[in-house]
Amino acid sequence: MIVKAAEKAGFLEERLKDFQNNGEWVQRDLNPGPPPREQLQFIEVKSQKILVTRAELEEFLVTRELSGVTGKHIKEMRRAIIRYLKHVKFVVTKKESLEYFQWFQRKYSIGYYKKSMYSIMLFLTYLGVTWQNNIKLPGNPTYQTKRIAREDIQSILEYFKNHKYYPQIKALILLGANSGLRAEELYQLTHEDIDLEKRIVYAHHDPKSGQSTKTKRSRVSFFTFEAQEALADYFEFFEKDEQLTWLFGQTHLIRTFRDSLVQVKELRKFFSQEWDRRGGSTSIKKILMGHSLRGDVDLMHYNYQSEEDLKKIYDKVEIKTEI
Repeated sequence: MIVKAAEKAGFLEERLKDFQNNGEWVQRDLNPGPPPREQLQFIEVKSQKILVTRAELEEFLVTRELSGVTGKHIKEMRRAIIRYLKHVKFVVTKKESLEYFQWFQRKYSIGYYKKSMYSIMLFLTYLGVTWQNNIKLPGNPTYQTKRIAREDIQSILEYFKNHKYYPQIKALILLGANSGLRAEELYQLTHEDIDLEKRIVYAHHDPKSGQSTKTKRSRVSFFTFEAQEALADYFEFFEKDEQLTWLFGQTHLIRTFRDSLVQVKELRKFFSQEWDRRGGSTSIKKILMGHSLRGDVDLMHYNYQSEEDLKKIYDKVEIKTEI
């Protein structure tokens, strides 16, 4: 985002009037030398009061994008940081920031608080703030994992049976339940990522094309003959439908599953639980589901399986959703 020099100068002048009596200010050029950077930042020596512009925020987000962060996460980071900056009126101080963080923690869930705070703290580090290094985010809360069985999968299939987009919903449910892909990975799939004949699905990590995986690694997984049939029916339906533009559009499907007893993200839980119920290897499950292999010496250095090996093991376990 490019901000004109005149607009920035006016903005900075207005902010300085509000704070000219609050301490001694030191002007610092963030990018000395030719060509000079027009944007200025002002720091109060004692309390580390930092005046921030939107241009600086966008520069920070560019650095995150260059590090491989996807467009979706960039939007989430921008939203969290803008909300914070508006609260402190684009002037970062320790007192006002801590008050905001306390309010935010009380208002939202631990998971959402941690996710937003992570973005804000990265931005503060980028600005050169030091006091935020003492903030320790809380650990994840303990919770009882929801058990999802075949009966639950059949129940949601029945729930959506008369839906206008049932072919799409059925294909998504069976593919998610039989492949172990994350919800975000399902939403990103294209026709080219699904090999119907070989029953292979490819989860690509390619941020430039809008596809990403949590571990930043591409991988393969597989699906059953039942899912293969559902996908074939859906591909035919997709070609004829004039409304659908994405194979599994995220916004549309999140809204569709809003009142469902099983959410799209929980289909992955079924795969994990059913794999174990059928005696499948935990190490192979980790590979198929795309778990991080850090700390697993066997998987990192010894246990390599080819795509053909994985498919043979997958078919032997026989994941099933029928009752």
